[in-house]
Amino acid sequence: MSAGHSAQGNAAPYYYVPDHSVHPVRASFCLLLTLLGAALWINSYQVGFYSFVLGILGLITVLFGWFGDAIRESEGGMNNQRVDHSYRWSMAWFIFSEVMFFGAFFGSLWYAREVTTPWLSNLDHQTLLWPNFTGTWPNLGPAGVVPAFETVGPFWLPTINTALLLTSGLTLTISHHALRASHRGKAIFWLALTVLLGFSFVACQAYEYHHAYTELNLRFDSGIYGSLFFMLTGFHGFHVILGATFLTVILVRLIRGHFTADHHFGFEGAAWYWHFVDVVWLGLYLFVYWF
Repeated sequence: MSAGHSAQGNAAPYYYVPDHSVHPVRASFCLLLTLLGAALWINSYQVGFYSFVLGILGLITVLFGWFGDAIRESEGGMNNQRVDHSYRWSMAWFIFSEVMFFGAFFGSLWYAREVTTPWLSNLDHQTLLWPNFTGTWPNLGPAGVVPAFETVGPFWLPTINTALLLTSGLTLTISHHALRASHRGKAIFWLALTVLLGFSFVACQAYEYHHAYTELNLRFDSGIYGSLFFMLTGFHGFHVILGATFLTVILVRLIRGHFTADHHFGFEGAAWYWHFVDVVWLGLYLFVYWF
């Protein structure tokens, strides 16, 4: 994500292959520690929490060093056009995997709403398995086993968040065009505004979650609706945090003089990811809050 090209990037006539690195091994160990800690934590083992936190902190440290090496290689002129193509294909496939990830959750939402709910409310299931179950969406489960809750409507926080993300996509595009025109100061200003809008979205969503839990009684265990609501919006919010962090790193690099008008894939890769996050949110806004 942080990789980009310096002005000397095209000078390298070869495909640069870095030296042996300990970063993959360290990252794997930190991921193992994180997942093991999470498993112990949810099973009420106190050591699980500390293992989870230690794994996350270790992973952040490893990624900081790993991306730092990639930046130094790029700014040192070790990458050429072939490496640039590799970065672009890697980022494209990564975003494709994210599309499949969110596609699974959108598919679950459709299946639960349009297939499972009507199916369980037919006469056979009402008589044998799900008495008094009504095929409405959302529902409180069979015989009202789910505590009553209210849904989150599109007004006003989700609509405000939509405006924030759409505006951030515009400011990011302006920043990109400014960088391509070699207007570094303008690029820095609009990118800084993009980062501010991104973290503002996260703050608004945190407030929305607090409102849902404390005033609407909408929780993760509020039936299939609650589970899908928090899975979809929560994972998207996590991706917004990642995207805003990526853009913050790019902003720091811009301020330090990295990137040129012709060689700035680090910027472009982060921008691709951010626009993907925007598109996913539009789907969420329509199918979770409106429909």
